[in-house]
Amino acid sequence: MSAFLRPVFGAAARPAVRSFSSTSARGLARVQIIGNLADTPEVRATSTGREMIKYAIASNSGPRSTPLTSWFNVTSFAEGKARDFLLTLPKGTTVFVEGELSLRNWSDEEGRNRTSVNIVHRSLEVLRRPYTGPRETTETEAETEGETQEQQ
Repeated sequence: MSAFLRPVFGAAARPAVRSFSSTSARGLARVQIIGNLADTPEVRATSTGREMIKYAIASNSGPRSTPLTSWFNVTSFAEGKARDFLLTLPKGTTVFVEGELSLRNWSDEEGRNRTSVNIVHRSLEVLRRPYTGPRETTETEAETEGETQEQQ
């Protein structure tokens, strides 16, 4: 037996390791939400100077006659193209957001204890963009269309 193979055969058997897990390594509260953007996302800086994107999602439930609207504050640390894409989404866009739920306790100016639920977004999918009506043509597009019609 070669010296190269000896450690493999001499090693103690290891228990089988699953390649997937139904739970995460950390204790996280995952959440999935479908709702509409309450406003266009905006960039803010953290206390350390790192940029984050903040936005709110409104999700309706219940009967159409008396719907109940739930509001969720969402924070994203997306960078690059994902950040640019997120910042272009207009108010009213229907999105599917998956992220981690966090609870924050704080006191307001009157000394009352408050609690807010925040979501740190991990993935976002656009389900529907709001209808903005027919697109208006610019002068250069109108001139180009006129030239094309004249040539025919």
